[in-house]
Amino acid sequence: MSPRLQRALLIGSPAAMTLPAVGPAEAAILETFVVPRFLTLFGDAARSMLLAGEAAYVAHLGCRTGHPDRDLLSALPNCAIVGIDSSAAAAELARNKAATLPAADIQYLVAEGYPTSLEGNVFSHALSVYPLGPSALRKSLFLEMTRLLYSGGQAIVSLPMRGSFQELIDLLNEYCLKYDDAELSARLEVITTDRPTEETLTEELEDCGLAEVEIATATTHVTFDGGRAFVEDPTTRLLIIPDLLAVSRLDNLSGGLDYVRETVDKYWSESQFALTVNIAVASARKP
Repeated sequence: MSPRLQRALLIGSPAAMTLPAVGPAEAAILETFVVPRFLTLFGDAARSMLLAGEAAYVAHLGCRTGHPDRDLLSALPNCAIVGIDSSAAAAELARNKAATLPAADIQYLVAEGYPTSLEGNVFSHALSVYPLGPSALRKSLFLEMTRLLYSGGQAIVSLPMRGSFQELIDLLNEYCLKYDDAELSARLEVITTDRPTEETLTEELEDCGLAEVEIATATTHVTFDGGRAFVEDPTTRLLIIPDLLAVSRLDNLSGGLDYVRETVDKYWSESQFALTVNIAVASARKP
């Protein structure tokens, strides 16, 4: 452990909220398939907003398998990174990747939630790429970013905005109407309204003590070759569906997903099924 990291650690800090975890097999699938196909969209967006300094010290919150940390080392001079994730398996995979860069000052730690065990007011940057969960968890994340940054430090978060995955939401609403599932219909409304807009994301960041908020947005699409391909795709299984479940507080979407698979195969039999993804990257500064 580097002296810099030793100075940044505090022992025994409480965990405020549990983060979604993944096991060893899921971590490997995430790194192999989800990062290049999907997470790079958000990682590249976040990297485009980075403000470089003479000696960057980055806290990467919810780092999963360490994307886009290798790119940060190239973009920021004299960069040191501390990654935090709830999954021991994901953190271990990230460590193994970092071991191929022996000269890099990079560490990966495991924490159950926010606040973490890191000392506050010492980081130049706090980064989160595709944070999972509802607005309450985003608040805990943004408060932790504020706590970790020194005055003038930069917080960067890249996430899907309202309107993302609307095609999936529409098909699930069709299922609710057809099978009179009032509970799921109500939870889908929660999912829709909980996603931030540019205005609400700015308010969330400012309410957590950050300032000078700037937001850049872009719209893209992720395509799938049929209903089964959509349901079984690692991006769907490891990111999109867990996020919907976390926001809606549902245990599963099995009935709805069966309907989605069958409907996509029926109506998109001769074309790809495309999901809209509205990407936002927000930059903010600690006063």
